[in-house]
Amino acid sequence: MTKPTLPQGTRDFGPAVVRKRSYILQTIRTVFELYGFQPLETPAMENLETLMGKYGEEGDKLIFKILNNGLDNKDKEAQIRTDFEKVLEGKNVKGITERALKYDLTIPFARYVAMNHAQLSFPFKRYQVQPVWRADRPQKGRYREFYQCDADVVGSRSLLNETELALIYHEVFNRLGLTGYDLRINHRQVLAALSEVCGGAGQLTNITVAIAKLDKIGIEKVKEELSARGLTTDQVSIIEQYLGIKGSNEEILSGLEKIVGHTEAGKTGIDEMRTVLEQLKDQQLNIQTDPTLARGLNYYTGLIFEAKAPATVSIGSIGGGGRYDDLTGLFGVKDIPGVGISFGVDRIYDVLEELQLFPKDLQISTRVLFFNLGAAESKKAFELAQLLRAKGISAELYHEATKFDKQFKYAEKKNIPYVIIIGEKELQNNNCNIKNLLTGIQETVRNTALIQFPFK
Repeated sequence: MTKPTLPQGTRDFGPAVVRKRSYILQTIRTVFELYGFQPLETPAMENLETLMGKYGEEGDKLIFKILNNGLDNKDKEAQIRTDFEKVLEGKNVKGITERALKYDLTIPFARYVAMNHAQLSFPFKRYQVQPVWRADRPQKGRYREFYQCDADVVGSRSLLNETELALIYHEVFNRLGLTGYDLRINHRQVLAALSEVCGGAGQLTNITVAIAKLDKIGIEKVKEELSARGLTTDQVSIIEQYLGIKGSNEEILSGLEKIVGHTEAGKTGIDEMRTVLEQLKDQQLNIQTDPTLARGLNYYTGLIFEAKAPATVSIGSIGGGGRYDDLTGLFGVKDIPGVGISFGVDRIYDVLEELQLFPKDLQISTRVLFFNLGAAESKKAFELAQLLRAKGISAELYHEATKFDKQFKYAEKKNIPYVIIIGEKELQNNNCNIKNLLTGIQETVRNTALIQFPFK
């Protein structure tokens, strides 16, 4: 018999993990709702044409494509073989694949808005918590199936949206105990201005793809890649100067002005970052301007975000996003501006686990275990368990009459803090013995007073 396994980059989640993940997700949902966002869900798969060409050169390679049904049709065997040969050459052939698993939540959201814009009230603020899939190389903090939590606003160009999204990051991370997080911003217009200074708009993708790798490969490798992509020595030197800008937010913005501030795009980007930073000035929020931040997705047009885990954890990015002022234009609906952020739930989980920041009581589901000491005793215990459940107190009756030791061990393994024992004597006296397994204290309580007992 073949030993069961999981596909690489996927995981099972047992009860303990699900509780921790639910804690993260509920924290994020609560903050989204505080800022007026509404929930939305889209299908696991999208038409391939919806996704392709939206994530840049690198992203498109990571889209999981789904094979069509009917590829075992003997009557079409010759055509199918020809089509497969094209697929192996890296081409997309409708006869082989027309659908794909969604790569992120933003493009499906843009597709939703394009299809439903006539019925939506703008600005439309939505949040979405669903799994996405990427054909990436699995490693620590990087999975092929993982959850994203997105919040987006469409139908508004106000920079107040960027300000509030930064505050959502701040609020969520503080509620989770991640006070040492690192939130960074840049602006795609500043990057566009840099490409303009370095040979024209056609260089934007070459530049952003290369500098997005700075943390992973270092400045010398970035310079080599830029040269390999056709940039001249002088252009590479300008980019090196740009990437070397350091200091406070104002010092960085001043440094950017010297390199790209004379261009219209550069001035726009710098001014908008200044505006957002000014709006956040009194919010006690840790935010840093970072010229090296590129966010390798083609659809961003304005300010971009990246949130990183505390430096003591080697996880890297735990969130990101930005403005995409004509994303729905990809689907034929023009002039609907948008901006959004995403949380990397799986990476946040790993960070909280490594830093031991999960609340200690998360694993307590059942608060009370009734021991099973026989038919008559268990009948009364079941009756009382139902009373507690009706009051919102989670309770269990052990499934069979057995030794005390076995029932105690069950309670300990499930982190159940209280056990209730009803024996023959308690049955006659209409009371029960309640033992707190955390303190060892035991007391006798009348059955009629049980629902008033403080099961903390």
